Amino acid sequence: MKLRELAHSRTGDKGNTLNVSLICYDAQHYEHLRAEVTTERVKAFLADVVLGDVVRYELPHLAAFNFVLGKALGGGVTRSLALDAHGKSLSSALLDLEVVAPDQDATRR
Repeated sequence: MKLRELAHSRTGDKGNTLNVSLICYDAQHYEHLRAEVTTERVKAFLADVVLGDVVRYELPHLAAFNFVLGKALGGGVTRSLALDAHGKSLSSALLDLEVVAPDQDATRR
């Protein structure tokens, strides 16, 4: 299933660094997404765009995560000729990540 079925996302930029939030629609899916959407998976999934480190901040009381993506904006908003200089489309791209459905999680491990 696509990540977008379990969460929504929003981005913000600062220089060449992009913040991507991931907010669960249902708080019950937080632990499942915590296991599924790792920094390694995010970095691999967005490897064509994210050239730096990926750091994940966990916000369990909000059932959300904040991913900080380094070197993700082609040099930064004022230095890039990229069509999406602010990286707003990356939130939509991340939501295309395939994840295991929550009810299948127990059988996978």
